[in-house]
Parts: sequence; structure tokens; C-alpha cells
Amino acid sequence: MADRMQLKGRTAIVTGAASGIGRAIAQSLGRRGCHLALADLNEAGLEETAQSCAKGTKITCHRLDVGDRAAIAAFPNVVREAHERVDLLVNNAGVALGGTFEQVSENDFEWLIAINFFGVVRMTRAFLPTLKASDDARIVNISSIFGIIAPPGQTAYCASKFAVRGFSESLRHELKGTHVGVTVVHPGGVATAIARNARAPQSITQEQFRAAVGPVEAQLKLPPAIAAETIVSAVERRQPRVIVGSDAKFATMIERMSPVMHWQWLQRLRPRRAKTPSS
Repeated sequence: MADRMQLKGRTAIVTGAASGIGRAIAQSLGRRGCHLALADLNEAGLEETAQSCAKGTKITCHRLDVGDRAAIAAFPNVVREAHERVDLLVNNAGVALGGTFEQVSENDFEWLIAINFFGVVRMTRAFLPTLKASDDARIVNISSIFGIIAPPGQTAYCASKFAVRGFSESLRHELKGTHVGVTVVHPGGVATAIARNARAPQSITQEQFRAAVGPVEAQLKLPPAIAAETIVSAVERRQPRVIVGSDAKFATMIERMSPVMHWQWLQRLRPRRAKTPSS
């Protein structure tokens, strides 16, 4: 196996490809000559992504709800009809949910876990036999910096992203010796619409929800194109773990130094760092 993963001529599935990081990853892979099976619920967004990708490769669009067990089970046959092989599975689709644990209903909590975690697990289970048939394949699971640190007001989201991290790291060990590698990705504040599109708990008003979302959105600054290039370059280098963005790298460093008290330290250091030219 070559030191670097050669993406030209290979086929990648990208979930959540209609916008944000998913769209940017598709564009980055397309520039490298990768054939693409793009999946999302937003069909209009998928078409825009397909049109924005480099020409000369085969690109197909598929409406898929990764929270739907039956839809995922049927998806390998759909992809097989359109593409001869699958070498790369990018589990990017995800949702957010505002509110504290006490504010969030059990149904909403389960809705998020079904998409953010079980979507990853079920897509991996559905496509692992196909990936193992490749001479060089990789599973790329998008976790979050909130799969490393756990701020208040994010119990459901953190639970899902920590689960993605644990699943990915254990799976990597299990697949050692095969042609399938695993990369887990922890992006920081990427400028996507995930906070704006977050589901609001019914127990709070829209005004309260918007007030909570505003500061979160203000932290989402890294362009998706830069995040995607970081991720795809890491896939080429077969990196097992990718921290995306200076904010995520800083938070990870603080968490390593203080696994229990890191959130308090981050809260104290944030205003001070905001004044520094390098931040």
C-alpha cells in the first residue's frame, strides 16, 4: 500500500453534502479526481454541490435521511447501481439541538442521537463489506471539538460526538491489518449554518433560543473550504485523527493539561486570547 492514499479515480460517499463542510469536502475530493456519491435530504442543495464540483468525474446525488434505518440499509444497492466501487465513506451529516439537558425532551435527544451517532454506525455497517473489497479504503467520521470538550448546554450534541469519537477509535483498532483505515475529525468553529438550523426545545421561547444561538454563531469563523482541505489532506496522509482550526487545537491542548477543569480554564482564557493578534 502506498504511503499516501491516492484519491484520483476512486469513489467517495459524502453524507450531508448539500452545504457546509460536506459540500466543501465534495468539492475538495472532486478536484482530486474522485468520483462522488452525494447524499443529503436537501435535494436542491445536492444539485448545487454537484454543479460546483470539478467536471470529469462521475457525480450522483441521492436523497438520504441518515436517521432512517431502512433508508440506510437500502442505500448500498442504490450506490452500487450508480458506481462500480466505493473506496471512501465520509460520514459528515449531522444536526444540532439547543438547550440544557433539562430543557431538551427525550424525543429530541433521541432524534439527534439517531442522526449524529447511529447514522454513522449504520452507514459504516452498510458499506463496510464494500469498503473491504477495495484495495485501499477509508472511513472518515466527522466528530467535533465537542467530542473532546463538553460545554454546558450541549449534552445531546456532546454525547453524540463523544460517541462518534469512541466508535471510530475502537473501529480503527479492529480494522488494523485490513485495507480499511479510519479517520476521526474534530472541527472547531466552522462557518456553517448548523447553529442557525439547530432544533429549539419546546420548553423555551424563540427569543430565548435566538439569544442562546447568537454567541455560538459568532464563534463559527473558519471557512468550510479551509476545513475541507485540512480534512482531505489528512485523509491522503492516512491520519487517524484530525483537529481542524486553531480554536479546536487550543481547546484540545487545554483539555489535555486539565481533563476535569478545562472548561473553566477556557472560559477564563477566552477574553484574554481575543485581545492577542494571533488569535
